[in-house]
Amino acid sequence: MKITTVKGTNDYLPEEALIRDYLQNQILEVYRSRGFMRISTPAIESAENLDKSEGGENLNLIFKILKRGDKLAEAMASGSEAELSDMGLRYDLTLPLCRYYANNKAKLMSPAKCIQIDKVYRAERPQKGRLREFVQCDIDILGSESENCEIELMDTTAQALLAIGMKDFTIKVNDRKLLKSFLTAFGFDPAHFDSICITMDKLDKIGVDGVAAELKEKAFDEAATEKLMAVIAGGDLSLEKVSEIAEDKESAARVARIIETAKTLADGKYGIVYDITLIRGQGYYTGTVFEVESHEFRGAIAGGGRYDHLIGKFIGESVPAVGFSIGFERIFGILMAQGFKIPNAKAKIALFYDSDKFLDAARQAEVLRANYTVSMLERPKKLGKFLGRIQEAGFDGYLVFGEGEEPKLFA
Repeated sequence: MKITTVKGTNDYLPEEALIRDYLQNQILEVYRSRGFMRISTPAIESAENLDKSEGGENLNLIFKILKRGDKLAEAMASGSEAELSDMGLRYDLTLPLCRYYANNKAKLMSPAKCIQIDKVYRAERPQKGRLREFVQCDIDILGSESENCEIELMDTTAQALLAIGMKDFTIKVNDRKLLKSFLTAFGFDPAHFDSICITMDKLDKIGVDGVAAELKEKAFDEAATEKLMAVIAGGDLSLEKVSEIAEDKESAARVARIIETAKTLADGKYGIVYDITLIRGQGYYTGTVFEVESHEFRGAIAGGGRYDHLIGKFIGESVPAVGFSIGFERIFGILMAQGFKIPNAKAKIALFYDSDKFLDAARQAEVLRANYTVSMLERPKKLGKFLGRIQEAGFDGYLVFGEGEEPKLFA
């Protein structure tokens, strides 16, 4: 049998698990201090729910679960691949949250402010930065159209990031309604909106010429493409410029208010900017979208947006909703590469004892735990050799029962 993990998943050693717990607890503490309440949902969802969730390219990455027993035999006999599966693993926490809300609406206050910190699964091709099993840390506000929800989510997420040691970052903000209005002003067919956005999203990677070439290759309206590229090439993609071109002045004003208020709350601790090229992949986003970019580590570490129609798929009525998700695994990887240590953590020591002295040693361990994290271990025959092993395992020192009151700390 194999002892290695399935590709795209990880084992975590005790010291790694300790840091993961610390980071998640810090994030959770910030979330709860702002009035968000933790909920829990199953990792398994109905295949029908997953398939109809408008999850963008993530729908191609669903881990499907085969039917069981006679139902599987019938499905195989039918010859239809679509009939083989009736469930799947969740690919994010948003779809399960919407189902949860629909199922428990009568028991929840409105607006509902929810926390989810849990594992999700995607059938990715494993590579650096892309796992098949990973943790997301989400907060969502369900049942309110107020732009203050976006502001609160941005502020809360930023405070959580600051609490775990992330400093040099900027929150980028866009609005899909405003972007659509901007593009249609040039004469593009609204039906081509998603495809155009996919290309615009590559602006920072392939540049102006690359975007122009790809739009031409896709054979969009030539006049509309030339007008759009003239604006992009001009370099002014500010909110003011976009507002001037787009007909949707209401969405433009809303984005401006969100950014202005969020900047005031940020008080210079992090940046907030408008970015028209911010798209976000999920098809369920309906309005504001945001993403946190780390300047030090060059990449997104959190993201989210408004999804006002997704809950309606379950209950037949529109329920406004907006959420923000921290990319926990990326942040964990960054901090571990930096040699992250839990701040103000008690030193961890081993208390060695002879087997017939366990009770007395346990009493001494309780006294020591006022200042240390203490692990009791029976004294090995070759203590000197064993000390190297516990030091490698993250211990800061040791004490042999009966040979003093204070531990000896490693240099």
